[in-house]
Amino acid sequence: MSTERLSAEHASPERLSTERELPAVAPAVTAELVAALSPRLRKRLDAGIAKLADRPAVRDGDTVRITVDDEGSELELHAPGGVVADPAAIRCGCLLAPDCLHRAAAASAAPVADMAGTGERTEPAPASEAASTPEAAEPTEQSASVSVAPGAPTPEKSATPVSVAPGAAAPEESATPAQLGAAHAVFDAVAAVLDAGTDGSGAVLQAELLRAAHTARLAGLPRASAAAVSVVTALRAARAADPAFRLTALVGAVSETLFVAHRVPFATGADLAELRGTVRQPYTPDGSLRLYGLFSEPVLTASGYAGAVTWTADAEGRLYTVSDVAPGGAGRAVGAADRAVRVGDTALTHRELARAGLAVSGATVSPTGRLGAGAGVRAVRASGADWRAAPLDRLWAVPVAEQVGRALSGGHDLLFLEVTLVGAVREAAGDCLLADCGGVPLRLTAAHDHPALPHRGNLRLLAAARGSRLRVIARLAAAPHARAQLLAAEHPTDTGSRVDLGLDRLQHADLPAPASASAPASEPASASAPVHTVLAPDEAPLHLLHRRVGQGVAGGRRVLAFPGDSAPDVRRLHRHGLGTAGDILDELLAATAERSRDVFGRLLPADTGRFARAWLAAARYTDEVDRVLCAAAWGG
Repeated sequence: MSTERLSAEHASPERLSTERELPAVAPAVTAELVAALSPRLRKRLDAGIAKLADRPAVRDGDTVRITVDDEGSELELHAPGGVVADPAAIRCGCLLAPDCLHRAAAASAAPVADMAGTGERTEPAPASEAASTPEAAEPTEQSASVSVAPGAPTPEKSATPVSVAPGAAAPEESATPAQLGAAHAVFDAVAAVLDAGTDGSGAVLQAELLRAAHTARLAGLPRASAAAVSVVTALRAARAADPAFRLTALVGAVSETLFVAHRVPFATGADLAELRGTVRQPYTPDGSLRLYGLFSEPVLTASGYAGAVTWTADAEGRLYTVSDVAPGGAGRAVGAADRAVRVGDTALTHRELARAGLAVSGATVSPTGRLGAGAGVRAVRASGADWRAAPLDRLWAVPVAEQVGRALSGGHDLLFLEVTLVGAVREAAGDCLLADCGGVPLRLTAAHDHPALPHRGNLRLLAAARGSRLRVIARLAAAPHARAQLLAAEHPTDTGSRVDLGLDRLQHADLPAPASASAPASEPASASAPVHTVLAPDEAPLHLLHRRVGQGVAGGRRVLAFPGDSAPDVRRLHRHGLGTAGDILDELLAATAERSRDVFGRLLPADTGRFARAWLAAARYTDEVDRVLCAAAWGG
């Protein structure tokens, strides 16, 4: 297989430029530094962040130094373990320190640290967050042993004692006063962000949201905390014009945060436990395992984590992952695949494990199938298996509709597909690969757009291999049509080999020779490729509601409040049998435009809470309809 292997030499972690790899900063640190600024300095914070990005910087071990002015004053960020966890760890040498703007600007420009580890997710992560990558930080076995199991109540009890009559059932647990206050704080902070829109949500609003996230974590609401941090991360990517930013990711993060914060005060029992989430995923003993490598993928998140995750399967088709993810940037994502896996004493690298096997004794596994790396785990190298041989071939034997249904129901989101490549089609986000999957027209997209990773280039080359029939592994993308992110595929010409599309770089020599009847190699792949759609806009005009949901996040309430007649859109939705969608759109637009006046006729502040609730209803509705249409598009 003539593929060019990527190496960590492509990126130097010591060279820091405009897109430098600043250490992650704890949410509480950023919130405290911004809160300490005077009102005058708060107004200048966003400009200070932009100015700081152009200043020279250098990394020295755990410390990053940035020259903040022409006099040579230096700002230091001390990050032991890659995380700035104390405001005192950010020091400035300018004359106004420690009350200067530089410390808050540096904290606001840095990635947000995941102080609580990985929260329990109920659905796949947004594509912009490393393309739905697995957990961002691996918990240690020690921390896992003291974590709260999913569904179990947190140690904190309700402040109000409840008496129970003899023989009566115990009342279901409800949220504590601290959790109620934290949920309201998170909701109000996200509502303020939604009201202002992306352009208006500068560092001050972000810091308020980070403060609310920190409060939620201390109150025992790790899911709300993690969701709020993901909103800040997506906002920063949007405001920095990050090429990897996707509006759908920001919409999903805002929707998740508002939903959790809105539901916590009304939830009890198991519903409340799910909304709380877990700080760490518990690891339980799983005896001995015989695993077979499937593929490896790079991890590069907007929150400052990078590394690699290797997927394996046992003889029954259950999936397990081995990860090496830590604070870092593109250099770490590129080089982590050549690091030894952290399971037992095996010397296998992630790249090697993706094609070999592993025999594990004393295994510990998280609920999501992640292998622990405790002291009692033993692992040795074993033989692997071809995708078309037992036992891995059983993964491709599961009907596609069943795989999609499992993913939409909260299971793992990997799809094992057999496809025939058709060509490519150009979309707003870039070219995507067209394929036929058992009669279902499928669009395969790049899992990550970062130029250091070969996803996009490999996708373009595969588009030229029209007619090739390959087994692939992809990650489901919920959409009204069949769509997935391509992660790994059989080699187009080298039988028995496979390509990890985020790690291996295909060459033109890897493609099959064009047949005489095929289109010339110089012809664009999309020129003759058919473009398939599942539903025409006139058949299901949900885009009328989708567009307003996206506009609300990007432009804020004022954009939706622009004068205009929305009645035709509402009537069109009703005419196509989407009466609920029409009513939701009507309420959303009413919530944006309605303003009360005081006794002197002056406009009162807008009701951001009503607008947030109306927007949340629209976002949740469109998300649920998309899931239904997605299942239908795959034949479910």
